Amino acid sequence: MSTSWRLKIRHVTGYKYAGTVSASYNEARLTPLTLPWQTTLFSQVEVTPGAATYRYHDYWATQVTAFDLHRPHQQLRVVSSSLVEVSTPPRASASLGWPDLAADLVLDAQAEFLTERPLTAVDPALVELAWSAVPEGSPADSAEALSHWVRSEVAYVPGSTGVQTSAQEAWDLRKGVCQDIAHLTVGLLRARGVPARYVSGYLHPKVEAEVGETVAGQSHAWVEWWCGEWTGFDPTNGVPVGPRHVVVARGRDYDDVPPLRGVYHGAPSKHLGVTVEITRLA
Repeated sequence: MSTSWRLKIRHVTGYKYAGTVSASYNEARLTPLTLPWQTTLFSQVEVTPGAATYRYHDYWATQVTAFDLHRPHQQLRVVSSSLVEVSTPPRASASLGWPDLAADLVLDAQAEFLTERPLTAVDPALVELAWSAVPEGSPADSAEALSHWVRSEVAYVPGSTGVQTSAQEAWDLRKGVCQDIAHLTVGLLRARGVPARYVSGYLHPKVEAEVGETVAGQSHAWVEWWCGEWTGFDPTNGVPVGPRHVVVARGRDYDDVPPLRGVYHGAPSKHLGVTVEITRLA
C-alpha cells in the first residue's frame, strides 16, 4: 500500500435565511494546511452570492478565507475545493517523562494547551476514573491508552450532540460525535498535565480506498498531544493519524476552528448542513 495519498476534497456548507439578509460578515476555515507530511497542491473557496475574498493566517496558524456581503440575499453557499497529498506523519523522536512535563519551562510554553476551557472541562471525579483505568507508563503511552479508553466508554452516535456540547455533557450522555470524543480526550489529557490540542479536518472513510472513486467523506476531529513533539491520534477510530487524515485547523477546542462563522443583519438562519466528497487520486 502506498505510504501517501493524493486526495481531492469538495466541501459544501452555508446558511439559508427565513427572509432577506442585508449584510453579512464571514470567516471560512476550509483550506488544508501545508505541513511536513501534508502538501496542499490546490485550494479554492467559492462563495454564492459572489463576494470578494481575502485570506490570512489566524493566531493558530489556520488559513482563513474572509468575505462580506452587502447586498440582499436569502442564502449563503460556500464551496471549498482542495487537492492535498498526505503521508503518514513521522513518529515522535522525543518522549518526555512526567517530571519533564511538570517543569516550569513546559508549563509556560504550553500554557494555552493545558488550560481548561468550557468545551473541554471535565469533573475531577471523571479525571480520577479515567486515569485510574489507564496503566502506568510514559506520558506518550498513557495518552494513547487514555484515547482508547475514551473510545471504549463513549459511543459514536451521529446527530446525538451539537457544536456547543461540552466534554462533560458528552460523557454524561455516554455518546457523541467525533468533536465530543476529541474534546473529552483533550480535557482529560490536560487535567493530567499533558499538553493537548484539538484538530479539525477531513477523514477518508475507507482504509482500502479505490483510486478514482468518489465517496461521501467526513468533516472530522481528532487530537494531538505534546510529550516533546506533537503526536496526532484519532480517538473516535482508535488509530494514529495517517494519510487518510487531512489537517485543516488546530486550536484549543472547536471554538477556535469552526469551518464557517459569521455575523449578519436580517432574518433568522438555518444551517444548510455539510456535504463532503473525497476522491482518492493516488
